[in-house]
Amino acid sequence: MAARRVAQASPRVLIVLGVVAIAAYAFDQGSKYLVLTHLTLGESVSVIDGLLQFQLVKNPGAAFSIGDAYTWIFSILASLVTVFIIWFARRIKSIGWAVVFGLLLGGVLGNLTDRLFREPGFGVGHVIDFLKIPLLPAIFNVADSAIVVSMGLFLILTLRGIGLDGTKTPAEPKQAIPGHDNTEADKTDG
Repeated sequence: MAARRVAQASPRVLIVLGVVAIAAYAFDQGSKYLVLTHLTLGESVSVIDGLLQFQLVKNPGAAFSIGDAYTWIFSILASLVTVFIIWFARRIKSIGWAVVFGLLLGGVLGNLTDRLFREPGFGVGHVIDFLKIPLLPAIFNVADSAIVVSMGLFLILTLRGIGLDGTKTPAEPKQAIPGHDNTEADKTDG
């Protein structure tokens, strides 16, 4: 029985994934540093009137502070997602998918860094959130935004049928209806 060989990603795809991940991570951590040095906890500053505010909060849980007693579980899950992305990256041969996984990796690492190295302690640190859009009920950060954008791109690529190798999955041919005259007139979409 022949061993199944996994196709290797091109260096260009891995570089794109790495650059996107590093950029998302750096932007996240840099923005958190600036917010921590210029705002006090709970302080709210209007950035774009009615559209965007900065409000510094420390989030011990997941989205909407859900599960704040299980911060260590989020740390373990984020670590597993990070390892999976790094392991899985060799299968990606599409620039679009490299961007998806780069954004996801950068976002996950941004929040994982907070959980590992911020107060109150290793693995249970609170994530720094500061972006507030009045239309949304949550306060979030750049890492969260990178994760959400990656999921949006994931949906777009999936709905368009673009595989990890960058090829588009052909549309399935229409099936003939048994007992029906499947003439050319019936096969048109019009």
